[in-house]
Amino acid sequence: MARLSARNRKPGLVVLGGGEAVRAPGVVHLVGAGPGDPDLLTIKALKVLQTADVIVHDGLVSAEILDLAPSRARRIDVAKRKSRHTLPQDDISQLLVALALEGLTVVRLKGGDPFLFGRGGEELAACREAGVECHVVPGVTAALAASAGAGAPLTHRGSAQAVTFVTGHAAHGDPDLDWVALARPNQTVVVYMGVSTAGLIAQRLIAAGRAASTPALVVENASRADERRILTTLAGLAVAAEGLKGPALLMVGEAMAMADVAPVDAVVSQFQSFERSSRS
Repeated sequence: MARLSARNRKPGLVVLGGGEAVRAPGVVHLVGAGPGDPDLLTIKALKVLQTADVIVHDGLVSAEILDLAPSRARRIDVAKRKSRHTLPQDDISQLLVALALEGLTVVRLKGGDPFLFGRGGEELAACREAGVECHVVPGVTAALAASAGAGAPLTHRGSAQAVTFVTGHAAHGDPDLDWVALARPNQTVVVYMGVSTAGLIAQRLIAAGRAASTPALVVENASRADERRILTTLAGLAVAAEGLKGPALLMVGEAMAMADVAPVDAVVSQFQSFERSSRS
């Protein structure tokens, strides 16, 4: 067999001394793409992305970030949304393994951070079980971008000595959370994937002792050009979350009162009127 020139070699092929081409093992990179703004992509994530032979990406990864990848890289959209999965998680994990075993450099591009409600741990475990080399590149999670953009710190002296990230979406049934612990004052609770359960979350927190008047911030499409912020109270959380189309965070805690939002907001005005009428 003629020795392949560097220009004609395919990804994953190694030419031995005798001229025989064999397939070398590939690698999987679990890369956090951040919340959407391409400027929040880390330098390491960008470097890894530009080495990709194939990109397996979430639906929430912005087109601007995908455009930073090499034009030769194959793109596979495995968008997963509630009640609408392109591929089950097990199939995604096995796809990563299969592509790597073909000798390809695989970038699994995930919104936010791979290990924060991103199921990156399952994909890492699948690679390890198959003997596939796997590396993780952290990303800016949506809560950090939402907090920074709104000017509402997740921790703040005197009003938030702790912050807890939880998910409002359980695999089966209602979210199983420690409501008593989450209801303690002087902390910020950030709920991912909680739009559809916002009313239930508010009810459980109030029933566990969190004041209904606790400030709450809803941020839709954090860091993107169409980001929307709604400042309300825990009592008004369900109404504030109604009609949201994009991914959104629910952020509850005294420090959320510092959020920079539009001067006039329908939800804020509604609950200010409600609170005035309740006092009269």
